[in-house]
Amino acid sequence: MTTEEQSKYENAIKRVKKIKGFYSHLLVYVVINIMILIVNVQSLDKGESYLSLKNFSTALFWGIGLAAQGLSVFGPNIVLGQNWEEKKIKELMEKEKLNKYE
Repeated sequence: MTTEEQSKYENAIKRVKKIKGFYSHLLVYVVINIMILIVNVQSLDKGESYLSLKNFSTALFWGIGLAAQGLSVFGPNIVLGQNWEEKKIKELMEKEKLNKYE
């Protein structure tokens, strides 16, 4: 296996781990929020509406974090661009190479 193929393989492994981490996080989010929903519904007083912020705050704020993780895993690399790490590594290696010859 060439160095380039090895690098692509390692990047693929990292990506798969990120995707697996997201799906695990999503599963925990769904299970925990279903349990919270059940507890909240059971603790309602007669005539009380379920539609209040306290019943949705955990799902809302946790959902924002989950959405951010989803964007980082599946979305475009808006901040740093595609292959930013590889480009930066090559740039730093070139600078180091130039400094050795000066």
